[in-house]
Amino acid sequence: MSTGPNRIFDDFAKLMTDAAGAAQGVRKEMETAFQAQVERWLNSMDLVKREEFDVVRELALKACEENEALQKRLEVLEAQISAKAK
Repeated sequence: MSTGPNRIFDDFAKLMTDAAGAAQGVRKEMETAFQAQVERWLNSMDLVKREEFDVVRELALKACEENEALQKRLEVLEAQISAKAK
């Protein structure tokens, strides 16, 4: 068992270690609470998730490509009808 100033330093070091551990625990709790609050706030804004956005974007791009292909096909058919009419 320590005596004198060494014991005081040992007790002080133990107190600081315990305080640091408690501060770390409080920090983690605050981060968790903050993340939960941000998640609730974002959910209340009715935002779209990135994955859902990417899926819809791909669908829109595919629809545009199909529309362009149909437009070209229509132009060819119109040209054929126009050529036959002459």
